[in-house]
Amino acid sequence: MAGPTLAQVALAPTFTDHAVIQRGQPILVSGTAAPVEKLTVRLAGKNATATAGGDGYWQASFAALPAGGPYELTVFGADGRVVAAAKDVVIGDVWLCSGQSNMELPVRRALDFDNQAAAFADPGLRLFTVDKATATTPQRNFSGQPSWLPASAGSVPDFSAACYYMARDLRAARGVAIGAIDATWGGTQIRAWLTPAATRTIYGQGEADLLALFTRDPLAANEAFFPRWADWWRKLSGDAPGDEPWNKPGRLKWTPFPSISYWDEWKGTNFKGFNGYVWARRSVTLTAAQAAQGATLSLGVIDDSDETFVNGKVVANTFSWSDARRYAVPASHWRAGANEIVMLVGDSWGNGGFQGPADALKLSFADGSEIPIGDGWSYAIATTQAGGAPRPPWDQIAGLGLIHNAMVAPLGPIRLDGIAWYQGEADVGMPGYDARLAALIEGWRGQFGARDLPLLVVGLANFGDPVTKPSESGWAMLRDEQRRAADADPAMTLVPALDLGERLDIHPANKIELGHRLARAAERKPSPHVAGAARQGGAIVVRFDGVTGALASWSSAQAVGFELCGDAADSCRFASAIAKGAAVEIADDGQPATRVRYAWADTPVVNLFDGANLPVSSFEIPIR
Repeated sequence: MAGPTLAQVALAPTFTDHAVIQRGQPILVSGTAAPVEKLTVRLAGKNATATAGGDGYWQASFAALPAGGPYELTVFGADGRVVAAAKDVVIGDVWLCSGQSNMELPVRRALDFDNQAAAFADPGLRLFTVDKATATTPQRNFSGQPSWLPASAGSVPDFSAACYYMARDLRAARGVAIGAIDATWGGTQIRAWLTPAATRTIYGQGEADLLALFTRDPLAANEAFFPRWADWWRKLSGDAPGDEPWNKPGRLKWTPFPSISYWDEWKGTNFKGFNGYVWARRSVTLTAAQAAQGATLSLGVIDDSDETFVNGKVVANTFSWSDARRYAVPASHWRAGANEIVMLVGDSWGNGGFQGPADALKLSFADGSEIPIGDGWSYAIATTQAGGAPRPPWDQIAGLGLIHNAMVAPLGPIRLDGIAWYQGEADVGMPGYDARLAALIEGWRGQFGARDLPLLVVGLANFGDPVTKPSESGWAMLRDEQRRAADADPAMTLVPALDLGERLDIHPANKIELGHRLARAAERKPSPHVAGAARQGGAIVVRFDGVTGALASWSSAQAVGFELCGDAADSCRFASAIAKGAAVEIADDGQPATRVRYAWADTPVVNLFDGANLPVSSFEIPIR
């Protein structure tokens, strides 16, 4: 695990003023100091000793404490002087909230903000927000300096809404201090949150080795990854080897850039709202002395992705809508005279292309000289297909564990009451989410020292176009994979949100109700989930566990959204279904039926709820 060696004694980044430490579990306090420095740590009137290792890292252990405080967490040097401290530390329950944009969505953008604001102030509810960052290896420190903050009109509005409303409910129900950690990043795939061990389990040692190579030698890693990317391009374009635009740019019809800015802003073009891939090209002339030095190619921020070449040789592959590109290009890639910089720039959402300004684009040489390259660019549209290019393991929001390494690993071995996870939209269409989710929580449970650490998984909310006949659905498939993961793990709970979505907005605003449901699950109260289906007389009976009271079909005598399916993919048809207690009876329509599907659409219309007003989430199960 990477981390600076510090001579000055410091507590780990989660132990700041106003920190919340998990009650009822062993307490591990950690930090940094000079190698082999001996320390004494005091908390709640108890002392523990620690000795820093050769890397300066130290750890002190305390027995579990009940809820209480405030305390001062104090570190003493060998001479008895105070060398580090955190004030107003309390013992309570700590929850980590993580995932992509629906967990990230802040309180200020959620439903009923103005009315809720009057109740934000609560010194017993404390919030900790992790800055966005990536790293190719696990880190001990965050990229910024986050700190615990009591809930207030200043700290709550930009905090995760789902997390805040869950924590607020738990605070009211339990009467102890609650700490909530917001480690979220919109648009991220689950693979970006995996531990290194989970990465190897899911993606293999080869991908882990490629990431390690990138850490040592980015250019070599890009060269090793490039055949995979080039094969994708040839299959997409039909180009023969050697005829691709990076080898023969003259084969394309090039048009001058109107400006160095997002292509959505280009006046007189049809790029407004364009999503897809665009080739970009710029020639630059170097002297022999310049070419012999190599150069750093600076391109500013590019949204979203780029595969960059110099004179037909691959330089880099980056996916990030916020990182400025700075590529070290060795002398072997340059030549005296004319040189060709060619890039395939991709965008799948929002603005696309070069952010600018033009003066951000330049070549920098070892002798301190520069060549501006903020003009003279040309483009050629490659394809209006958005996405699809292979993503390397160092990819920013879909790289193998890069976000875990920088945003979760620095939390260290703190103990938690549980984890709330809302993610999956970015994994739709990628089978195997249940295995990835299981690997994620196995790795996180290892870090946080609890093999049965609760994980609350928010089922994807409804979003997208409605359907009028049974069809395949990537969103329903992912919900079902979430369900299967939860069924296989006694400490994992699926929290349904199927009814909370907004068909035209991927970010539904009602995070208050979602917070209620998360808190309910944290209190180990059940939600309805399918248990099995079997033939009984002239019907197929679907049984459910976790039902409060009885199931009911709102506004209808029928429970809508059920389908009977045979073995063939196109054999599904809507079926008549009636809720009866903790079961639903489906009328046998006389056609072959080996499977039952429910709510199998991106935006299904559902009316099946239990007595706690909780919906049943999407599923597909065999008829036994």
